[in-house]
Amino acid sequence: MTGEGRRIVAFYEGSAPDDCGRFHEDVLRFDDERLEYVHNFIQWLFPLPERSGAQPTAPILDDAAIEAFHTRPQLRAALRRSLDRMLAFYGFAWSGERVEKSAAFPLRSGNWLQIGNHNHLRLTRMLRSLTLLGEREAALALFAVLSEIYDEQRRTESKRISERSYNFWMSAVKS
Repeated sequence: MTGEGRRIVAFYEGSAPDDCGRFHEDVLRFDDERLEYVHNFIQWLFPLPERSGAQPTAPILDDAAIEAFHTRPQLRAALRRSLDRMLAFYGFAWSGERVEKSAAFPLRSGNWLQIGNHNHLRLTRMLRSLTLLGEREAALALFAVLSEIYDEQRRTESKRISERSYNFWMSAVKS
């Protein structure tokens, strides 16, 4: 495992902070406003094998880190807590094995459900990271609700999700 992969695993184990001195549980306690306006945490919660253009100091996944998530249930459980926090931020909740709109969706979606919103990039990152790190079913559940919203907005011609964003989401779960 490279130093970067070790940093991600240590962050998820709770034994080391991110570049800003925040531990995993600290980030999960961010309120919704902080999740919206702070832009240097998503790369830690949902790491990828590629360097982030927005946060080039954030670590990247290596094969050993990916393997650690696949073989260590506690890492995947922590990843699911990251997902759960972000689902609440977007106005979603689990219903069994499905992700659905929560009662907070009308309020929360106003923050991200608009063409060109930076949260569409975050959602792409989340879907791909979940898929790579052994939580493919969770990624597919999130993609399913995003697909429903995309289909709804296409029927009403209220363009809130671009075809480009939707295609990125679809590609992310096929990784």
